[in-house]
Amino acid sequence: MNYRHIFHAGNFADVFKHIVLTRVIKYMQKKDAAFRVLDTHAGLGVYDLSSEQAQKTGEWKTGIGKVLDKAEKAPADVRELIAPYLDSVRALNPAGGIALYPGSPMIARELFRKQDRLTALELHPEDYEVLHSHFAGDYQVRVNELDGWLGIKSHLPPKERRGIVLVDPPFEVYHEFFNILTALKEGHKRFASGTFLLWYPVKHRKGISEFREELRAAKIPRILDTTLEVRSSGADIRFDGSGMIVVNPPYTLENELRTILPWLVSVLEFKKGAGSYSINWLAGE
Repeated sequence: MNYRHIFHAGNFADVFKHIVLTRVIKYMQKKDAAFRVLDTHAGLGVYDLSSEQAQKTGEWKTGIGKVLDKAEKAPADVRELIAPYLDSVRALNPAGGIALYPGSPMIARELFRKQDRLTALELHPEDYEVLHSHFAGDYQVRVNELDGWLGIKSHLPPKERRGIVLVDPPFEVYHEFFNILTALKEGHKRFASGTFLLWYPVKHRKGISEFREELRAAKIPRILDTTLEVRSSGADIRFDGSGMIVVNPPYTLENELRTILPWLVSVLEFKKGAGSYSINWLAGE
């Protein structure tokens, strides 16, 4: 309960995670049918980058700050693919610049059509109150003060029968990998057709390797594992990158990532030539 995302909002991990989320949402919207996003660790919804906490670390400057600065000179195909993400950031900053950064629930809501729905879960009492205030009176959004791990059981399958499940825990404890694996198995059993987005930090590499092996052994089809690293491998406790497990990814996502990630690495790497990305299938059909 000590983790506060305001210290890290808009950093390279957020950029990567939110670009993946927006690409999946845009794919879901190729069909007219409604879908639901279940965000299990929703946070504040909006982050004030001028706050003392955000200014203390300044992580957004080497994340969304860099991306906004370089976006206009990106290749045309990259600009097209990241546009929904950047549009959602700019929508919060109509005067230009970046004073506010949208969390995943706000990004999803910004992209929604009138038929799409969001369920946002947040356990931290103060963060829940702030999150709830952002969506007060919004009939397309339901905000619950609930442990996200319990929400997997109580909120799946969604009544729309189409949906995205975003699992983005704070990783305050090492066994979060076990929590994610347990949640995925439970969630997939209840909602096998859903797309699951599971975020993890690239550090504790032995734990990541074991996590991937457990995913391979889970007998869940169509698991894509993608990472973005901003520096070469260092001490095992150093936060070198960000990973996303995507279960039931859109068929377009792999090629989109192969277009986006080389550019994103070049923008976000801490030292020229030190960044990298990966896209691997842990399980096929």
